[in-house]
Amino acid sequence: MGVINVTPDSFSDGGEFADVDRAVEHGLALLREGADLLDVGGESTRPGAERVSPDEERRRVEPVVAALAAAGATVSIDTMRASTAAAAIAAGASVVNDVSGGQADPDLPSLVADAGVSYVVMHWRGHSDRMQQHADYDDVVSEVCDELAKRLNAVVAAGVAAEQTILDPGLGFAKRAEHNWTLLANLDRLRSLGRPLLIGASRKSFLGTLLSEGDPRPAVDRDDASAALTVFAATAGAWAVRVHAVRASADAVRVVQRMTAEEQRS
Repeated sequence: MGVINVTPDSFSDGGEFADVDRAVEHGLALLREGADLLDVGGESTRPGAERVSPDEERRRVEPVVAALAAAGATVSIDTMRASTAAAAIAAGASVVNDVSGGQADPDLPSLVADAGVSYVVMHWRGHSDRMQQHADYDDVVSEVCDELAKRLNAVVAAGVAAEQTILDPGLGFAKRAEHNWTLLANLDRLRSLGRPLLIGASRKSFLGTLLSEGDPRPAVDRDDASAALTVFAATAGAWAVRVHAVRASADAVRVVQRMTAEEQRS
């Protein structure tokens, strides 16, 4: 899953693709590099980010989704709002990536159910301006699994078919660095929930801290570490990884697939 942030304030590439033409060009480049789908977002969810208006979010993403879908791309809309998701689906999106897991807008799960598109349900404990206040766990794996299971049940109760859903543990969302590492080391527990897993670790601050020699390494210099986590996630059976730099991760997945096939023949 290649990331296209049509925003001025995303943590890794804020403003770089805020122009429609540049965003579309970037998306097409990600496809050439091996992306299977493109995740278009018009609202930053970095820690501390302020929300944008629904109209502004739609203005940012709708033409980008339409152009990429017209070019044949499989497009995911990264939004917590039913109104934005509806506009994006009308423009050609076939996946809704909801970082709130249906909690920010109670109308979103029913919209997804009616549209019949795939639905990414992420573990979430609050909006960006306050989420890190809720990064408190006795057992992060058990609690994230339990809370994701409850969200899965809630969206299914709202009409979403379980087969439409993909789960995301929400690395960095109400999580400190040690929580992220523990969750990554226990993807088997998350997979036991019975749904495909999306892993979004690309360029996140816990990687910058790990790689630091004093100050955390800048986000754009974390792509090699992100690719290393792609290998780990692919080996652990993740459905997809959400990444900013596609080529290295796509190549890593090919290597894992080839080695897996070889091991099965042995």
